[in-house]
Amino acid sequence: MPTTDPLRLPAGAFIGVVADTHGLLRPEAAAALRGAALILHCGDVGAPAVLAGLSALAPLVAVRGNVDRGAWAAALPEVAALWLNLPLGLVEIRLQHVLPADPPPPQGRGPALLLAGHSHQWRDVTCGPWRHINPGSAGPRRFRLPVTLGRLWVDDLRVERVELRGPPAG
Repeated sequence: MPTTDPLRLPAGAFIGVVADTHGLLRPEAAAALRGAALILHCGDVGAPAVLAGLSALAPLVAVRGNVDRGAWAAALPEVAALWLNLPLGLVEIRLQHVLPADPPPPQGRGPALLLAGHSHQWRDVTCGPWRHINPGSAGPRRFRLPVTLGRLWVDDLRVERVELRGPPAG
């Protein structure tokens, strides 16, 4: 169960879920995240300016990815765990960059979300007790994959896939 007070988010709010920005905060990503109650970054931030830009939009929780190096990145944890007190109950969220082969069991009895990036591929599947969400990559286009992020709606934990259609970058 939570070791800290769960965050309370208002009904009707959404949480922005991003990963693999690799130093680029696209204007269309910032626009898609505007109005978020919270932003979760699943690693490979790439530059402190991305953290500053996202923090200007909403409270931010970010973890370190494999490309995050230097003093600014050392301050980011490899794993973050948080609890949200949402209209549908207490929700556990585990945030890390690479999806673990054998994730630890959830600590609560309610919904458990495991958010991870790294593959640059959108994913929303249930794996055992965890619902795994990968928001894809919101940074430079790589591997001919679409550029995406997610909006997690707090009322029903519906995840909206947002494809960013701005000019190519990277």
